[in-house]
Amino acid sequence: MSDRPVRHPWSRNLPSGFAAPVLWDSVVIGSGMGGMTCAALLAALGQRVLVLEQHYVPGGFTHSFKRGKYHWDVGVHAVGEVTERSMPGRLLAGLTRGRLQWASLGPVYDAFAFPDGLELGFPDNPQAFRALLHDNFPDERAAVDAYFARVREVSAAMRSYYLARLAPPSAHVFADMFTRTARRAFGETTQHALDRLTGDSRLKTVLAAQWAYHGAPPSKASLAIQALVTKHFMWGGYYPVGGSAAIARELLQTVADAGGYTRISADVAQIVLEDGAAVGVRMRDGEEIRARRVISAAGVASTLQRLLPREVADTRWAASVRALPPAPAHVCLYLGFKGDIRSAGAGPFNQWYYNTWDTEADFWDISDPARLSEAPVLYCSFPSLKDPAYDPGPEQRHTGEVVTFVPWDRFSGWLGSRWKRRGDDYDSFKRSLQDSLLAQFLSKMPGLRPLVDHVELSTPLSTETFVRPTRGSIYGILPTPERFSNPYLRPRSKIAGLFFAGSEVATVGVIGAMMGGALAAAAVDPVGATRLLRGL
Repeated sequence: MSDRPVRHPWSRNLPSGFAAPVLWDSVVIGSGMGGMTCAALLAALGQRVLVLEQHYVPGGFTHSFKRGKYHWDVGVHAVGEVTERSMPGRLLAGLTRGRLQWASLGPVYDAFAFPDGLELGFPDNPQAFRALLHDNFPDERAAVDAYFARVREVSAAMRSYYLARLAPPSAHVFADMFTRTARRAFGETTQHALDRLTGDSRLKTVLAAQWAYHGAPPSKASLAIQALVTKHFMWGGYYPVGGSAAIARELLQTVADAGGYTRISADVAQIVLEDGAAVGVRMRDGEEIRARRVISAAGVASTLQRLLPREVADTRWAASVRALPPAPAHVCLYLGFKGDIRSAGAGPFNQWYYNTWDTEADFWDISDPARLSEAPVLYCSFPSLKDPAYDPGPEQRHTGEVVTFVPWDRFSGWLGSRWKRRGDDYDSFKRSLQDSLLAQFLSKMPGLRPLVDHVELSTPLSTETFVRPTRGSIYGILPTPERFSNPYLRPRSKIAGLFFAGSEVATVGVIGAMMGGALAAAAVDPVGATRLLRGL
């Protein structure tokens, strides 16, 4: 790697001392977790990589923003498998030379409150988790044990599954022969699997209670994705020291150290094809950037809809991807507090408030803003308590976030409007949602009411503006059996020179997107990536 000193690993333009080459080794579209991981891994393999980010802040769903003295993360609330105990943790440590540090959320990382008064704190080790379920469902010990066995089975099969994703789409039938266990789990719904294990509806809800980490209710979710979420947090949840912005800062520094760079406010209009192969990108202002290969980390479905010529988008393989439904959109209530929020019940762990035992109630009904009901579930996070590097100051300024899913169609009528200038009707609708969500949250944690100092709601239109997923989806394509049976959601595309990175070629969430980035880099340089990963 180059020893050239770099003050900032990103800017709108290449800084002095970084002469832009005529041909980059790789151009990565999008600086989400998948794009950053792919770029950093390729940089570690000696490539000069240019990362292009349309937002003025890099990081995708790992970026943060601030209002005055408060700052919030937009998508990182808890991440598992980031210690040296797991390959993802070792990979992140290797790609950042140990600069990226993680703090545990504590012995309980997720606390659940259910409608009949049942409260469960999911612990940070599998033995305690099993004991917790045995104690609360003593007649269902066999079902609990059988579920843990399925989780182990799926987890053990994932290495072969990921390796099979490196095969080109045309070889998927041969590659899939080696991943039968994983494919069987990906092909079964969570609901079907749980129905086979137990008739206890409350236990089934508890086992599937973390479905919001992947976005698909049990009747739609692949069993494998639910099992992987369970396995992901078996040893607890973690948070990046310094906040989620540290993830982008450290991964993109690795890119810059190798002679690459990240351009922000860099809006890609189209992937340039010549003789059927990707040779670069055309920016919104007409600038063309050439590269030996193009890696899109903007989402496979979004790439097909937004960045490729019509003749590609209309092909049968592209249509099969576009037909897959997206995961749900969401609203997030960003809160600023003054005072001791710990004494009011807040903690570094995430707090889930279920208003129903029905995990199929996947959206908040916001069809009539004058008669808003309670959201089925509220997911509450206090990032300022998670970060040991955070200084609340003498006023004890802290932050909170409240998330729930909403239907995209209720917002699609304002598509094309400008951020913060969407019109009085939108502002009125947004205010109704904000007031209702705040009231619901404070009814769960009333001790926080006198400490509230700032309130702000983001909607799926904010997601659309700053991240540009399909239909405002926070998780990309919905993790259904149909998604995982599609042969084209792989890092190596049907187009020569074009690769895909991110969660849609792997699994869901921060680490799922990271694995999708690692797979893309491995598809670009199989020998180098294999050597690097084996070294970890």
